[in-house]
Amino acid sequence: MKKLVVLLVFGLYLNIASAQTRGSITGVWWNEEKTSKIEVVEQDGKYMGKIVYFIPEKFENGEAPKDTKNPDESLRGRSLLGVQILHGLSFDADDRQWQDGQIYDPKSGKSYDCYAWFDGSTDKLYLKGYVVGIKWLGKSTEWTRTSLN
Repeated sequence: MKKLVVLLVFGLYLNIASAQTRGSITGVWWNEEKTSKIEVVEQDGKYMGKIVYFIPEKFENGEAPKDTKNPDESLRGRSLLGVQILHGLSFDADDRQWQDGQIYDPKSGKSYDCYAWFDGSTDKLYLKGYVVGIKWLGKSTEWTRTSLN
């Protein structure tokens, strides 16, 4: 009985580890607040994500929210719909995470270095933005897998 339990646990571990492959980050994700959806795609071996949907409550006068906090004043009038907020992530098979990326926070107008990982299920993506190369000096967020519809 003990051997069966050990085999089952080991099998579950292998299943989770194999699910976290290079492309498992691709797809459509709800942000943590569930106010927008971000589509993550692979492009030239790197992963990027752009905002593809906002809940209707976020629209003002029939328009999607604007990038009002952008440090570049000329971009503050653009719609956040279609803005690339995640770029440059590459998969590290040894660490089973995507790293060396950048994430843009439209709420603050700031960009941060970031990395992403799964903690078991590939339906929850964890991202951490950090500053000055210090990973523990940052903020984590959790995205939930969804569909575009």
